[in-house]
Amino acid sequence: MYAVAVTFLLLVLSEVIWRRTDIHHELARKIVHMSVGTFVAFWPFFLSWNQIRLLSLAFVVVVLISQYLNIFRAIHGVDRPTWGEILFALATGLVTYITHDPYVYAAAILQMSLADGMAAVVGTALGKTNRYRVFGQYKSLAGSAAFLIVSYGVLVWFARASATPLTNVQLGFFAIVATLIENVSVRGLDNIVLPVFISLFLSHLLG
Repeated sequence: MYAVAVTFLLLVLSEVIWRRTDIHHELARKIVHMSVGTFVAFWPFFLSWNQIRLLSLAFVVVVLISQYLNIFRAIHGVDRPTWGEILFALATGLVTYITHDPYVYAAAILQMSLADGMAAVVGTALGKTNRYRVFGQYKSLAGSAAFLIVSYGVLVWFARASATPLTNVQLGFFAIVATLIENVSVRGLDNIVLPVFISLFLSHLLG
């Protein structure tokens, strides 16, 4: 299945970049997070829901094996305790039980991959002087602002792509709520809490 091949290729390329450059470990991990997550977000447009669920379970197994054997170090290159990679894999399958709308699925996963990923990238680059602690982990105003902007952009894309009538006030409100969720979800919990929240919210709007 080419979905597996593309995902594996993205992991290998990210690992090569991580091993052969001086790129920051958190940045390397988020490159994997964003590239794989963005690809996965559009799976419903060419895969069945059952295929996505099977791939989700397969990814959980791959992540566990990788952690045990230290194979894909780029996705585990983080100094703090986190369940992010496993929850990321679980979320890709869990969302399929909440919605069967491909646009809702895409928006939910993109919140996890793009918005959360850009928050980490911007926070690493620009957040050293504006950090704050939430439940013992560092966040930054720069990272939170990046999350808010990308989250809003994803929701705007969803509204236009799915022809869902959402006002700017609604889009802004739920982008703020998503940002707050990302802030308080430590140890990688945002990787599952965010997509579940977004998929439930958008599914409710669609009735």
